[in-house]
Amino acid sequence: MSDEFAQHGDGGGDPHGWWGPPAAGDEVASLVGSLERQRATFAWKVGGLDRAALSATLGPSAVTLGGLVKHLAFVEVFHLCTRVNGRRPGDPWEAVDWGATPDWPWTSAAEDDPAYLYDLWRDAVLRARESLADAVAEGGLDRPIAWSDDPGARPTVRRVLVDLIEEYARHVGHADLYREAIDGVVGEDPPGVPELYPLPERRG
Repeated sequence: MSDEFAQHGDGGGDPHGWWGPPAAGDEVASLVGSLERQRATFAWKVGGLDRAALSATLGPSAVTLGGLVKHLAFVEVFHLCTRVNGRRPGDPWEAVDWGATPDWPWTSAAEDDPAYLYDLWRDAVLRARESLADAVAEGGLDRPIAWSDDPGARPTVRRVLVDLIEEYARHVGHADLYREAIDGVVGEDPPGVPELYPLPERRG
């Protein structure tokens, strides 16, 4: 088998099974594994950069890798902690005037040290991972979430999880382009465990 075909096989860049959906698993394992693959790939694409690289823009876009890191940290906490289980988002999110500065994660990231941004994202992933596990244990993917901005809707944990996978996939694509422009790093799957990525518990 050629390297190209092997890269797109069941194991991808995760031959030891730390992340990624199982080749044959149930719905929870498949969806959570897909989210973990996106997280790991994102951590690889945005990790190990200095402030200048994290603040760099590409073409006419105002998007930066630092902004992506901070945005996805918020998305993790807001969707999987607050929306799913009604848990408070905590700092720094509760101090933000969202009405006046709805793009705050994007616009404020340039003021942050790389270590702060990386810790913020890593902590958000750990909190979100724990909250999702609690929700699945309590009622599975069909359980209605605790809070929705549409009082007439009853979204389920499944819907929020699918939305988060989609959100990550979009931004991993952005990170692909930015990282290649910054230092030429390319590829589909991490060549090893990214330093930024908090490993989940190993599947049995």
